[in-house]
Amino acid sequence: MKPWLAPALDYVVSWLDFQRSHHEQPGCAVAIANDGEIVLEAAFGSADLATGEALTPRHGFRIASHSKSFTSAGILRLVDEGRLRLDDEVGSLIDGLHPEVARVTVGQVLSNSAGLTRDGPDAGQFLDRKPFCSKAELLADLAKPPVLPSSQRFKYSNHGFGLLGLVIEAVTGQSYNEWITDEVVAKVGLTETKPDIGLWGHRPMAKGHTGRQLLGRRMVIPADNHCHAMASATGFVGTAADVARYFAQLSPHAERSILSAKSRREMVRRLWPDDESSLGRHYGLGTISGGEGDWRWVGHSGGFQGFITRTAIIPKQGLTISVLTNAIDGLAHPWLDGVAHILKVFAERGGPSAQTRDWTGRWWTLWSATDLVPVADRVLCAAPALLTPFLDAAEIAIEAPDQGRIVRASGFHSPGETVALEREGGKVRSVRMAGSRLLDADAMRTEMEERYGGKAGV
Repeated sequence: MKPWLAPALDYVVSWLDFQRSHHEQPGCAVAIANDGEIVLEAAFGSADLATGEALTPRHGFRIASHSKSFTSAGILRLVDEGRLRLDDEVGSLIDGLHPEVARVTVGQVLSNSAGLTRDGPDAGQFLDRKPFCSKAELLADLAKPPVLPSSQRFKYSNHGFGLLGLVIEAVTGQSYNEWITDEVVAKVGLTETKPDIGLWGHRPMAKGHTGRQLLGRRMVIPADNHCHAMASATGFVGTAADVARYFAQLSPHAERSILSAKSRREMVRRLWPDDESSLGRHYGLGTISGGEGDWRWVGHSGGFQGFITRTAIIPKQGLTISVLTNAIDGLAHPWLDGVAHILKVFAERGGPSAQTRDWTGRWWTLWSATDLVPVADRVLCAAPALLTPFLDAAEIAIEAPDQGRIVRASGFHSPGETVALEREGGKVRSVRMAGSRLLDADAMRTEMEERYGGKAGV
């Protein structure tokens, strides 16, 4: 393992735990793989706010559109085996399609460039207002003309990936759920992943949750609806570790994979830009990608009733990150970006030295928390409430045991001023930073209760 990775992972756990509490989210699970091996899995908060059940790394989540990356790998396995070609027209395999839909290719559907309807004329299945489409309902929607000509632009389509599930069934002669379980899930060695909720069994399962905005409180969303013909687009259930493990083997640099290196390169290639978004994303074959340089990422995300999830491979770093949340306003997207931000800072700066190792911990004032995070020969003053905690972080250089100076900081901070660790019985109990004294959480709670405890809150 990279020498800087262990301290980086420690801070990822501390930061995510703070973030979940800070944003009053029900729960969050995270897993990180390094060169295909899980090096971190952790869970925070609640699996079910109604019962108070604690969330654990063994809880499953509805990972929704991550399903598209499983379906994509299934299609590419059939391509690797010579049983299917990406330029095969879907109408050569599936009957009952509109003639224009029938002429689109498997590759166009896989890259979301076939011009197909996103969710059909009634998207109530994604709004928890009706069951997910049966095969007959899906085909009835696809008997209507496409919305746009094929190969015109990126146009996301759940119906398209439902159609790809039917393609897999036509080629293999098995149900989608059976074949994808045997030939993708099992071949990767996943034991906590299923293509639909009905196959999850009695394993622990996180519940979904509404937002707080309309009711002033969260309500539990059971999220136990079967996805039927839409399983290939949105049905999958899994744990964070299994999801990270699966995506890690899709990296073009992975030593072991169920796909050929050629298919993996094609799967993650940036085929279609999401031009009308400012996020700089592209779509490949069942994958979303973004970022630049050595920290370019590729993966997928998912949104199911009560769940927001996201996974990203960073191929040049050999890292894969999966962040799963069980609220409809879950922060999986910015939290994954925040985890990548933390890893990048440690990769660039290095782990703590013997001189800086003691300079650590979360310290409070009335205003906020500050995390002292040692990297190499400096100590960073991170803001755990930020989605990028090292943004504009002040830096402390150590001048003597328990004594340092702020040598780099915004002019609104305290550049040039001193910092001291204050000990009692050999243990650091507070931090003197310029003119401010920072306390641990317990001491800060006591101070606040003593000063404000008798005053009514709002």
